[in-house]
Amino acid sequence: MRLALSQSRATLHLVPVLIAALFALACFAAVASADTGTKIIERCTHGQSLSGFSQQDYKRALQELPTEVEEYSDCANLIRHAQLAAAGGGGGGTGGGSSPLTTPISPSEQSALTGASKTSSGPLAVGGRSVQPGVINANVSSAFSSLPAPLLAVLIFLLACAAALGGRSIQKAIRDHRTG
Repeated sequence: MRLALSQSRATLHLVPVLIAALFALACFAAVASADTGTKIIERCTHGQSLSGFSQQDYKRALQELPTEVEEYSDCANLIRHAQLAAAGGGGGGTGGGSSPLTTPISPSEQSALTGASKTSSGPLAVGGRSVQPGVINANVSSAFSSLPAPLLAVLIFLLACAAALGGRSIQKAIRDHRTG
């Protein structure tokens, strides 16, 4: 009976140790999962392959993507392409290559792309206005109003100097013509 009592006390002392060990394993699994998102981001910024990860890993990487990386690189698109390739059983995405889309296109898609650059379409109605593809509609006033004030002041000064020099040249030419 004494032996059974001492064994039950020893088991009671092991319960908190087992709970702490399980908690540590759960924390380690969460950290390892978070490291996978960081690993994908690092691979992307270094131009390495992004294949071989799970959908959850790609999703986590997109959630953890720093603003600077998202703004100044194509990593968000590369991660999405790798995610799509993994979902479709494709070869996975590459980072930093010349073509981020690794899914091959069909011959009909290739002919549509080739034909799109050769055909010209007429004007389209967008928002109640007629828009001609390939034509940039811009007002000169909007171009000047978007310039910073110091740059606009320098441009006005240079224009005034050019007008003054041009006026002097014209005045001199008229004088020379009258006297000669």
